Amino acid sequence: MASNPFRRAVDWLRRSTEEIDSEQTLRTVAQSGCTPIAEVRDRQRATLRGRISVLTLRPRSGTPWLEAEFSDGSGTITLIWMGRREIAGMVAGRELKVTGRVSWVDGQRRMYNPFYELLGSVSG
Repeated sequence: MASNPFRRAVDWLRRSTEEIDSEQTLRTVAQSGCTPIAEVRDRQRATLRGRISVLTLRPRSGTPWLEAEFSDGSGTITLIWMGRREIAGMVAGRELKVTGRVSWVDGQRRMYNPFYELLGSVSG
């Protein structure tokens, strides 16, 4: 059955802002030579590019941990900086490029103390 061009146009117009942003972010990830989050494996060293959606300070045994939920449109990973309460310029909505070793903990991707580069401006 051939697809209807009108139906495709309507479907395209119904896309959410999140879907559009996700597609754009994935194109940027590919162009920058970074690895999509969905493709990283346990213990793999990777360079990722995406945005922080949530930034949280979580004390662990008296030591502060700055945690960021980081997404590139293909998936999410938790970035953790142990011993940090804050990092200048690191806020929700900020685009980053991070490099480090990926760990799978309780079925979720994590990257501890990654090297980071603040990119662009804050969105959202």
